[in-house]
Amino acid sequence: MRMIHTSDWHLGQNFYTKTRAPEHRAFLNWLLDAVVEHQVDAIIVAGDIFDTGSPPSYAREIYNHFVVQLQSTGCQLVILAGNHDAVSTLNESRELLACLNTKVIARAAQGPEQQAWIINNRQGEPGAILCPVPFLRPRDIQYSESGLDGHEKQQSLMNAISAHYQQSYEAALELRGNQTLPIIATGHLTTVGAATSDAVRDIYIGSLDAFPAQAFPPADYIALGHIHRPQKVAGSEHIRYSGSPIPLSFDETQRARSVFLVTFAAGKLEHVEALEVPVTQQLVTLKGSLAEISQQLEQWRHVSCEPKIWLDIEVNTDEYLNDMQQQIQDLAADLPVEILLIRRSRTQRERFMTNSQRETLSELSTEEVFERRLSQESFTDEQAARLRSLFAQTLSSLHEEQDNS
Repeated sequence: MRMIHTSDWHLGQNFYTKTRAPEHRAFLNWLLDAVVEHQVDAIIVAGDIFDTGSPPSYAREIYNHFVVQLQSTGCQLVILAGNHDAVSTLNESRELLACLNTKVIARAAQGPEQQAWIINNRQGEPGAILCPVPFLRPRDIQYSESGLDGHEKQQSLMNAISAHYQQSYEAALELRGNQTLPIIATGHLTTVGAATSDAVRDIYIGSLDAFPAQAFPPADYIALGHIHRPQKVAGSEHIRYSGSPIPLSFDETQRARSVFLVTFAAGKLEHVEALEVPVTQQLVTLKGSLAEISQQLEQWRHVSCEPKIWLDIEVNTDEYLNDMQQQIQDLAADLPVEILLIRRSRTQRERFMTNSQRETLSELSTEEVFERRLSQESFTDEQAARLRSLFAQTLSSLHEEQDNS
């Protein structure tokens, strides 16, 4: 039995006004080739298929096109919701996609018959037992309790998540019976010690920061999503984040993007191999003084790049950034680069804020401006989450209008 573990596609992401559609199409075409080359039986996508709950139409088109193309390979597709995904959006095509060898799990399953099921291999024979756990929204797995302090709320949620995993694992054991089949579990959450990045949003704010790895059941492999950097959890070969297939922020460019090719034999995990995803859009961060940045830009003076390299420029200066922006743009005018962001270092920005000095809006993303304003209000976690969702939907609509104009 062979499967590919991937996650955090974030289809429809708008990146400093730039669409990621060409990168996502290239990745999914590569993934189709990998399925054929390695004779993969199943693909598990561990959450965050889309970047927002209301993805633009071109993102849905990319998603649907991939499902159709994959069907001819004989590989099964399992889609699990992440915190960026809306249950209603994933469920609207669930029954249709079921006819194309694709299973969609948008919310926590409640009955044993839904908490574990068999994945067949390409020959149509049982290959593994899957515990399909998506992003677990607290309202789906626990009852509301009044009068709890912060620590008690954290413990209550952790117990509820642990209980849900245990129920799924027990259902898998019962379904497996005397068969020699590996048990695979999934998840979309932050685990203790996981290395995050700027693009990763805390999903249990004010309740549970991270889930301990030892609280997972003893499945043969646990395919996780939400953290964008590929990594093992607590040094375990069988508990992994696959990471996102493309860098979703400039600080995610330091490591290669990958998916995991997971092989099982005799009912056990045999091997995990990272398949590196080819880069189709270069993202580069330059840091230093104006003179140092000018020197770094010269590396592309006689280089041909298509598409142009996207740059994040971090300027080491105490001057107002507006005085530097035109100078930097002029330096890069004839180069195969496109500057998406010019900003001070985070340390300098924090110092400027402490000293009540002004930042320029060009240093902040739209989301950062919204978060700054939101932090000035006294909302509950639930109210803040609702406002973030509405804001994301508004941005998505605006970006779709721009793409269609």
